Amino acid sequence: MSERTLFLAWQDPGETRRWFPVGRLDADIDAPSYRFRYIEGARRAQKEAAWPLTAEFPDIEGDYRGDDLFPTFRNRVMSPRRPDFPDYVRMLALDKSADPVELLSVSGGQRATDRYEVFPKLDKGLDSRFSCRFFVHGWRYVSEAARRRIDSLEADEELQIALELNNPVGRLAIQIQTAEYHMIGWAPRYLIRDLTAAMAESSGEYSAKIVRVNRPPDPANQRILVEMNGRWETHEPMTGGDFTPLVGD
Repeated sequence: MSERTLFLAWQDPGETRRWFPVGRLDADIDAPSYRFRYIEGARRAQKEAAWPLTAEFPDIEGDYRGDDLFPTFRNRVMSPRRPDFPDYVRMLALDKSADPVELLSVSGGQRATDRYEVFPKLDKGLDSRFSCRFFVHGWRYVSEAARRRIDSLEADEELQIALELNNPVGRLAIQIQTAEYHMIGWAPRYLIRDLTAAMAESSGEYSAKIVRVNRPPDPANQRILVEMNGRWETHEPMTGGDFTPLVGD
């Protein structure tokens, strides 16, 4: 299926360093067709962290459509013409034929010049199961013992997932741990609501593993690629709340 959805998240540069989902991109690569709308998280980011709208999308109630991927997203993907493109897709555990939406879904599209990150909409399958991949956040802030363990991580290692109830930044967080309980970082904050729902609804049925570990000089924010699998009984992922579009269909 060529129709896929990405979300745009923004991180508050202040003390809280909170993440807010602020926009939604619906993409049909085959058409091609692209649509961008702000979501309720944008209003919350404005109210709680004085977030400025992106320059490309100046109207918070705008309905932006086009036949080409918007520069806000396109500029976060490496060109296939670059000589280091094969290394880039290798870091993401993707094939060289991956399209820009696939690349953004894994890479996150982070840039040193701003505080935005891109992530894909989590989809609930017919069997209520899901699978998602993300790069571990905050691994540079773990203990020295955990950092030594990170250096020895290998693909396909099974991981532990633990709910953290007293995180100093966001109170609720999801820790990523090795099988022997070395805490090696956290799941992205904008996934917490949906992943905790899976942990609550399918206790014992969720799992995580290492997909790839990238070593220096690869970018530090793309060090540990993780895959998490689980199931929701009743929860509908990334709907309502912050994820509600400000402009309807």
